[in-house]
Amino acid sequence: MAEKVEEFHDWRFKKLVGLRLDDVLRKKNPYLFKAKALETAQDLVKSVVDAHLSSQEETAFGDLLEEVARFVSQAACGGRKSSSPGIDLEFARDGACYLVSIKSGPNWGNSQQVKRLEDNFRRAAMTLRTNKAVKTIVAVEGCCYGKDDHPDKGARFKYCGQRFWEFLSGDPALYLKIIEPMGQVARQRTVDFLEEYGKVINKFTIEFGKEYCRPDGTIMWKRLLNFNSGKASR
Repeated sequence: MAEKVEEFHDWRFKKLVGLRLDDVLRKKNPYLFKAKALETAQDLVKSVVDAHLSSQEETAFGDLLEEVARFVSQAACGGRKSSSPGIDLEFARDGACYLVSIKSGPNWGNSQQVKRLEDNFRRAAMTLRTNKAVKTIVAVEGCCYGKDDHPDKGARFKYCGQRFWEFLSGDPALYLKIIEPMGQVARQRTVDFLEEYGKVINKFTIEFGKEYCRPDGTIMWKRLLNFNSGKASR
């Protein structure tokens, strides 16, 4: 667990060091930042950098939690990666075969994506039923955090947060226990990250001022918008 969190922090630091202002400005919504009345270069730069890092980190940390869930399942009940597309875990327990698709949180997809998930469960179940020894198949949408107090969705169960970690491990307190090593590693790595983060914000603020601010310090929003959204000149 701690090793995986260390890997996440290594990745996070490398992403910060490798940032380029143009890449960040190109990927974020300038209308949003204008609507928020950001009128200083540093406030705007900090907002776009924070938004960029946050979206990347959420995806990467979701992947980490999914790896932890697989590890817990393997240790608790011999869970293994399923050979069926879209299914992350497969294991047998109490006479039933469980098919599990792991998601970071409960609001991971739209109705079409949920339908695709259910189709994946159906196809995986059909494959399993060719084995006459398999009698009961249970489909589970497992979410590493969040709540859903109505887990029975008919064609599948949706277990979120505490329910999911308890389902994998049998331990109702596991969802609380796994946060401790994350905090310990974070405390050790925060100083280096914040030092580099400060350098990036200062550097980008200078670059932004030179490219997108008038001599009196006013942000040239049209120039920024043209860079972000204008048609490429030929």
